[in-house]
Amino acid sequence: MSPVFPMLTVLSMFYYMCLRRRARTATRGEMNSRRAIESNTRALPINVEIVQYAKEVLDFSSHYGSENSMSYTMWNLAGIPNVYPSSGDFTQTAVFRTYGTWWDHCPSARLPFKRTPSTFCSQDYVELAFEEPVYPTAVHILETYHPGAVVRILACSANPYSQNPPAEVRWEILWSEAPTKVNGPQARQFTPCIKQINFPTNLIRLEMNSSLLDYYTELDAVVLHGVKERPVLSLKTSMIDMNDIDEDEDEEKFGCGMDTLNKQFSIVTLREWPTNGYFDKLPYELIQLILSHLTVPDLCRLAQTCKLLYQHCCDPLQYIHLSLQPYWARINDTSLEYLQSRCTLIQWLNLSWTGNRGAISVSGFSRFLKVCGSELVRLELSCGHFLNETCLEVITEMCPNLQELNLSSCDKIPPQAFNHIAKVGSLKRLILYRTKVEQTALLSILNFCSELQHLSLGSCVMIEEYDLIASMMGAKCKKLRSLDLWRCKNITESGIAELASGCQLLEELDLGWCPTLQSSTGCFTNLARKLPNLQKLFLTANRSVCDTDIEELAANCTHLRQLDILGTRMVSPASLRKLLESCKDLSLLDVSFCSQIDNRVVLELNANFPNVFIKKSFTQ
Repeated sequence: MSPVFPMLTVLSMFYYMCLRRRARTATRGEMNSRRAIESNTRALPINVEIVQYAKEVLDFSSHYGSENSMSYTMWNLAGIPNVYPSSGDFTQTAVFRTYGTWWDHCPSARLPFKRTPSTFCSQDYVELAFEEPVYPTAVHILETYHPGAVVRILACSANPYSQNPPAEVRWEILWSEAPTKVNGPQARQFTPCIKQINFPTNLIRLEMNSSLLDYYTELDAVVLHGVKERPVLSLKTSMIDMNDIDEDEDEEKFGCGMDTLNKQFSIVTLREWPTNGYFDKLPYELIQLILSHLTVPDLCRLAQTCKLLYQHCCDPLQYIHLSLQPYWARINDTSLEYLQSRCTLIQWLNLSWTGNRGAISVSGFSRFLKVCGSELVRLELSCGHFLNETCLEVITEMCPNLQELNLSSCDKIPPQAFNHIAKVGSLKRLILYRTKVEQTALLSILNFCSELQHLSLGSCVMIEEYDLIASMMGAKCKKLRSLDLWRCKNITESGIAELASGCQLLEELDLGWCPTLQSSTGCFTNLARKLPNLQKLFLTANRSVCDTDIEELAANCTHLRQLDILGTRMVSPASLRKLLESCKDLSLLDVSFCSQIDNRVVLELNANFPNVFIKKSFTQ
C-alpha cells in the first residue's frame, strides 16, 4: 500500500477530532444571541426549535425562603418570569441560602476537604424538569439581582416523567466556567454557549458558586431551547483553534457515565518491569507525600501504570480524607465496592450530592460502612436522597467514633429515623437543615449528645415547640458554640432566656426570620448580656430590633464580627456608630430595608469604617 493512504487516514481522524472537539466545547464566554452559535455550527436538517420554561423544580440544595411559603424559594423557578427584566430584591425569585465568603469566616465553618479538583467549585444546585425532551440548542437564565453565580449547567439522560427508569443515568456538562465577578447587581439574561449532546433531555441542573457576590443572587426563570431531532454538524465550520485540543478532555467528559471512573477504581493487569527507576531510591513516605497532591481520578489512573505505584495508590493512608462530591454523577454501588479495600482507615468521608436516582442503594451504602466506618470521624451526606432509616441505623452502629454528621437537605429521611442519632454520644457537629426531624427525636439527641458544639436546625418545620428544645439545649449542651435556628416559627423570649443561661459559650447564633421574638420582652438585650463571646448574630427580618439592643451588643459583645438586622424600622444611625466604634472586628453589617438607614448614612459609615462591609439592599 502506498504510504500516502495511512497519512490520509491519520489526517481524516485528526480533522474529525477537531470537529468533535469544536462541537463539544464551542466558546466558553457568554453570548447574547443564539445566532452566534449558529454561525459556527449550523444544524442540518433544520428542525423547528422548541422553547419552554421549567415545568417543575425537582431538587435543590438550599434556599433562602421557608418550606411553607413561596417567597425567596427555589419553586419560583418553575414557569414564566415573575420579575424579569426588573432589577432588585424581589420575593418572587429563587434565592439560595448563602453568598460571599462570610460563612467561611464564622465559628461554624468547616475545614475543606483536600484533593478537591480545581475544576469543581459548585456550592449549591437546583434541578429543573421541562415538559418535552429536546436536544438543547440554548439555555437562558434570567437573573434579576447580583448575577454571576452560575458556574455549571448540566443535562440528564433520565426523563423524570417517564414510567420506565433507564438502566443508566448519564449527566453531561453543557457549559462550565470558574466563578466570575459581574459588575453591578442589575438584571441580565445569561446565555452561555453550550455544547451539543447526543441524547435528548428535559432535566437541566444549574450549579452555583456565590463566593464572589456582594449579596444573594436571585433567579427568575430558566428557558430551554432545543429541537426534537438530533442535529448533525455541517462540515462548513470555521477555523479550528489548535488550543482547543488539550489534554484535559477526560476531565470534561463528565457525562460518559459511571463506567470510566469504576474502571479506574478496579484492579487491572499490570505489566512487570525489572526495575522502577528512581522510584526504587525514594523512601516510601516521600512517594506517599507526592501522591497526596493528586485528585482521586488521577490517583486511580496512576495505579494502572506499574505494581509499585499501584501499591502506593491503593494504600489506605491515601484515603484518610476522601471527598466524592465532585464526582457525584459517577458514583454508584460499584464505585463504593471498588473503594472498600482502600478506605479501611478513612476518617473524613464526603458523599454529599451522590447516590440519587438509584445510583447508590441502601445495601451498597451499608456494605461500605460496615467495612470502612469504624474510624470515621466526619460524614457528609448533604442531599443524599437515597438515605432512609436503615442507613441511619447502620451509621450509628458502624461509626462509633463519629463526631460530625451532615444531613442537610436530606428531606426524604422519615421522621422516626432520627431517633437513631441519639446513639452517637460522641457527636460534636450535627447539621439537620431542611430535614423532617421531629421534636421527640431531637429531644433524645440533645439528651444523649452532650458533646455537641455545632447544631443546625434551620428550616426544620416539624418541630412543634422550640422553647422546649431551647430549654433542653441550655440544660444538656453546655459546650454549644454555634446554633442555627433560621426560620423557627415559635421560639419565644422564654426559650431564648433558657438558651442564653445554659449555653454561655455560644459564638454564633442565627435567629433570622423568627417572628415570635419581640425586642420589647428584653430577649435581645438578655442575649447580649449573657453571651459575651458572640461573633455572629443574625436577627434577619425582625422588625422589633431597636437602638437599645444595638447599644447592648456594643457594650457586651465586643468580639462581634457579623451582624444582620435586615428589615428593622427602629435602629438609628447613632446606635450603629456606637456599635462600629466598639466592635473593632466587625466585618459584615446588613442593614437592608432598615427604614432609618438610607444610602447617605451607609456612605458616611463606609467612609468612617472602611473595614466593614455594610450592605444596603434595594427594590426597584
